Amino acid sequence: MASRNPRVFPLIDERSSGIPVPASAVTGMPHPGMLGSIRDTLGRPLRDLRISVTDRCNFRCSYCMPKEVFHKDYPYLPHSALLSFEEITTLAKQFVALGVQKIRLTGGEPLLRKNIETLIEQLSAITTPEGHALDLTLTTNGSLLAKKARSLKDAGLQRVTVSLDGLDDRIFKAMNDVDFPVADVLNGIEAAHSAGLGPIKVNMVVKRGTNEQEILPMARHFRGSGVALRYIEYMDVGATNGWRMDEVLPSHDVLQRLRDHLPLIPLPSSQPGETAQRWGYADTNGMHDRSAGEIGLISSVTQAFCGDCNRARLSTEGQLYLCLFAGRGHDLRSLVRSGASPEQLQEAIASIWGARSDRYSALRGSGSNDNIAGPKRVEMSYIGG
Repeated sequence: MASRNPRVFPLIDERSSGIPVPASAVTGMPHPGMLGSIRDTLGRPLRDLRISVTDRCNFRCSYCMPKEVFHKDYPYLPHSALLSFEEITTLAKQFVALGVQKIRLTGGEPLLRKNIETLIEQLSAITTPEGHALDLTLTTNGSLLAKKARSLKDAGLQRVTVSLDGLDDRIFKAMNDVDFPVADVLNGIEAAHSAGLGPIKVNMVVKRGTNEQEILPMARHFRGSGVALRYIEYMDVGATNGWRMDEVLPSHDVLQRLRDHLPLIPLPSSQPGETAQRWGYADTNGMHDRSAGEIGLISSVTQAFCGDCNRARLSTEGQLYLCLFAGRGHDLRSLVRSGASPEQLQEAIASIWGARSDRYSALRGSGSNDNIAGPKRVEMSYIGG
């Protein structure tokens, strides 16, 4: 087992330095392509909104919130800086009016936000311009899921994604760095299943030299369980995790390890902009055995999927980020708190998205340094994954 990573960079706090939204973007006048079909400069629509509800987490995973930086004296955002549930809902309605169909609640650890069920109730009442319900989901480390699953479902949450980086307690405890046991996460997954929060997904970040021996045991454990397991390449997000390319285990290597022992066949994408390459377990006839389920590979480093990225991210204090690797966000909180009308908020969001040209992973993969965000990239714990 690798020791704690000593290559931790100092945190650069970009939380309060959002880009002001220009007055010209909040006229309230109709924007070309508004209401359900806005596209950025590369023709990508806005369909997926990820909302961070807290910058706090009770885990200290080295690839996300290393303890050396996020220690007991770390200055988290004061409560007054956070968007209220009503402010989040107000903004969410405008994103939905512009085409968002899916909302994912993230953190930090979103279940640490007090009365999160109230927010879920408010968001679950929003419908698309066509009258359809939103796809409302949440990503969690699972630590509080056993206690919360039923109330989350009752509030209107549809699905959960659980982060779990291995089944071996020694490895998992070393990775979460707070001595949290695997069994409690598995209990949370079972509680979510019993409550009807599904289909459930489990995300495993694979870090070479740390937890790669858990790839096959995780697949065998979740095969046939109704849980879709997804393997994620260790990413260069933020500035605190000491990321190095030689600690990335490419997805094609993960797939080869799995196919050496398990019958897997490729599956088509389930929706536009999907980040995971899907593989299903095959039956004896070489067809997808739906009862056995599937796995997914998220090649966030080795195979860029910028071309059809349709995701925006709203931070816990109301900064709109257009890329997971962005350096600065656009300040929507100030607009909300200054009394901007729904039409003005829609116009601001449409103008920001319409000017979007982010494609960090594609540029990184091509070896180009043009337009790549520098070392001040926002931390993943601040805007979610």
